[in-house]
Amino acid sequence: MTSTTSYPMQTAESEGGDPYVVPEAGSGWLAFAAAILGLAGAMRIIDSIWAFQYHGALPDNLKDGVLGDNLDTYAWMFLVVGILLVTSSFLVLTRSQLGRWVGIIAAALAGISAISWMPYYPIWSLVYISLAVLVFYALVAYGGRSSTT
Repeated sequence: MTSTTSYPMQTAESEGGDPYVVPEAGSGWLAFAAAILGLAGAMRIIDSIWAFQYHGALPDNLKDGVLGDNLDTYAWMFLVVGILLVTSSFLVLTRSQLGRWVGIIAAALAGISAISWMPYYPIWSLVYISLAVLVFYALVAYGGRSSTT
């Protein structure tokens, strides 16, 4: 025997106020994407500052790196990618379509740029690439135009 219990739903409209604001589907994913993009961008900028300032001995196997053996090349790449990531983080928070596409491109570049450190830090590079894939998913699946506009 099944019984259905009907609970009275009380809304703000029934009290004469504005209706409740219902969060859009995927708003948590978009907040996650913006947070990861901003954090990754800040980390890349710190990496670039380190690479510009470093004057010690370079590892012998850096010559086999994706971008060669010049640490300044890596520093410039990290700086450009970092600025793009931080910018895309703020744009994703505004939920603009420009922010979505810049975020998708930035997530792809972040994942690809992590490959350059794969021979030196394989676990960290895989984690970084995994986070980039999750951000990419969030922006592709939930970054589109909202159905309420």
